[in-house]
Amino acid sequence: MSVRISSFFREAYVVSLRDLRRFWQNVYWLAGQVAMNIADLVIFGLIFRGVVNPQLIPDYIRFITPGVLCLSIFISAFTIGREVGVELRREVTHYLVSLPISRSALVAGRILGGVLRGFIYQSGFIILAVLIMGFPTTEKWVLTLTASILLVATMSSLSITVSTVTRDFNLQAAIRSLVYFMFFFVSNVFYPEKALQARLGSAAPIAYYSPVSMTVSIYRYCFGYLQSVDLFFNLTGLTAWCLISVLLAYRLYIRNLTR
Repeated sequence: MSVRISSFFREAYVVSLRDLRRFWQNVYWLAGQVAMNIADLVIFGLIFRGVVNPQLIPDYIRFITPGVLCLSIFISAFTIGREVGVELRREVTHYLVSLPISRSALVAGRILGGVLRGFIYQSGFIILAVLIMGFPTTEKWVLTLTASILLVATMSSLSITVSTVTRDFNLQAAIRSLVYFMFFFVSNVFYPEKALQARLGSAAPIAYYSPVSMTVSIYRYCFGYLQSVDLFFNLTGLTAWCLISVLLAYRLYIRNLTR
């Protein structure tokens, strides 16, 4: 039993390293994404600093920085889904299933590859957040790491789900854009919760239960923007999102591999 478990983790690790190496091959794409995320921070900060009510958001740069941390996870983790979609359309999966590894380890390795991509890409923005917002305490660093693990696993799994639910590239792009819109523009990334309640009305809980909103709230607390948040609700909600997303990605990816 222990041999099978160790073999499973070793195989998943090998698959994740393969995906990680492919991630570093897209150097120019990575540079462009980093520049875009920094531009989001600067442009939104400069534009909305003079527009938003200072009583709601005294410093918009500090307000939006935790949201950019989540945005960096989404962008990097979702790259694994695009590659999975390309492999399915080109039937590279026939080669993958012929490898001397279990299909469960293959799926786990793809999800882990997305997780590693998200962590590595986000690390630079963590440093930027420290420069802008200050250095968290040890306890809050643990919370930040926990929230990042749960969100990046959720996004990696969702990206695989989106890419395996259909093989139509245009439909995949449409679903991915819809997911991005719902997670970032129907959340507390760009707007305070009072504004969301006023604008969305009875639909405000959609933003409240978003995994991005939960993670942003934890980040804002850890970096000192908020004095208190409901950590139990946010961590429990993120855990639920993570488990459901991983199970869904596993089932759909396995279904496509066995077709």
